[in-house]
Amino acid sequence: MPYTLGLDLGTSSLKALIVGEDGKPVASASESLSVERPAFGWSEQNPESWIVACEAVLSRLKSEHPDALAKVAGIGLSGHMHGATLVGEDGRPLRPCILWNDTRSAKEAAELDDAEARAITGNIVFPGFTAPKLDWVRRHEPEIFDKVSVVLLPKDYLRLWLTGERVSEMSDAAGTAWLDTGGRDWSDRMLERTHLTRSQMPRLVEGTEVSGTLRGELAERFGLGRGVVVAGGAGDNAASACGVGVSEPGSGFLSLGTSGVLFTPAAGYDPAPDTAIHTFCHALPGLWHQMGVTLSAAGSIDWLSKLLKEAPGDLTGRLPQEISAPGREMFLPYLSGERTPHNDAEIRGVLTGLQSDTDRDALTRAVMEGVAFSMRDCLEAGAANARPTRLVAVGAGSRSPYWLSLLATVLDTQVVLPEAGDFGAALGAARLGLCAATGDDPATIMTMPPIARSFEPKAELRAEFGEAYRRYRDLYPALRALAS
Repeated sequence: MPYTLGLDLGTSSLKALIVGEDGKPVASASESLSVERPAFGWSEQNPESWIVACEAVLSRLKSEHPDALAKVAGIGLSGHMHGATLVGEDGRPLRPCILWNDTRSAKEAAELDDAEARAITGNIVFPGFTAPKLDWVRRHEPEIFDKVSVVLLPKDYLRLWLTGERVSEMSDAAGTAWLDTGGRDWSDRMLERTHLTRSQMPRLVEGTEVSGTLRGELAERFGLGRGVVVAGGAGDNAASACGVGVSEPGSGFLSLGTSGVLFTPAAGYDPAPDTAIHTFCHALPGLWHQMGVTLSAAGSIDWLSKLLKEAPGDLTGRLPQEISAPGREMFLPYLSGERTPHNDAEIRGVLTGLQSDTDRDALTRAVMEGVAFSMRDCLEAGAANARPTRLVAVGAGSRSPYWLSLLATVLDTQVVLPEAGDFGAALGAARLGLCAATGDDPATIMTMPPIARSFEPKAELRAEFGEAYRRYRDLYPALRALAS
């Protein structure tokens, strides 16, 4: 197999991963990114910073691994979803990108979200989606809206720089609220409702298809060969699924990054928008997936870390090897609002049940239990359509055995941890690049990594965690009533 390169554009960093002939990573580099929050609920990023970061990682790879980089035949892209990158006629951004966790367009999302939109897109129109952001720009920044030549998702702006092509792919496009998700094409009706046209949308390809070739200028600058193909790629979660070989119903993965994701492939297109679960196209042709999202997973531990001035790993590392019954303290992890199952951009978190003897360990456990219960919400929302029998754990939070054992018990599902290695979105992107470069069957490439450890549900704690989950569920309506 040829060498391939995966580029994963995350919110906090851009990562490059070179994968060798045996399908294993041989070199990597990353560059940090910053997020601007100019107002409450706003979250923005300068698209030009993505280009600067990509130049930095490619320069580092050229300096440190020139032979490997020179062998690359295909590039795959992964990126954070839903971001609104508004590009003018000159190919330059008109304003900072409005990111996935920006909630300013809650009003516009509510106006777009109706039976027609759900029937076309298969999803609730969430405030984080791209379409309502464009409606917000139209209302509040009309001089910018009038100049929009094309709307690109974050990784697709990176593609524009790499190839000169205005292209997106199905998995990322499904998170815009402009895609006919079942038909895998732009919806003229949804575009019309946000005062846009198909001409302002990028061309669509499947994630495994060729979207363009690397510009000769960049190939020469960074020491790659001529004719390197760039695959359609994937949104970050679909790319992660490719990285851990999750493509069949009954499988799934649990991502414990800043946000939390429960991802399960579906045998066909079977949306359930009323549950606030996402039904998106998979990066693999002819497949779809369901995805429950909680906006603050490992991000909740990061919040507690800052509050207590102790590193996240130190907080979680002090917990015992074995989980015990849930504590009295309870945490709702709605630090940035919540997606599944509430679709509530305004709700915020709460910590209850504090006692005079509540200590750091109790707070840490409460936060981890709260995130586990939020993932149970995601599981229950999609249970009727694609309940997994095993979940592969990825992300920063998967470093905690305590948390994985807790999640297995709360979800009543086996959770497995891959062997040490890089099996994330960058690897998935590289695998998609391999499909584009070779035309090989994705099923032969998207294999599951070796498993280092399995976590089984603790049957003796099932009833107690079930009761705690019931109390957790009761907190949201009480909190919502107070916030009204």
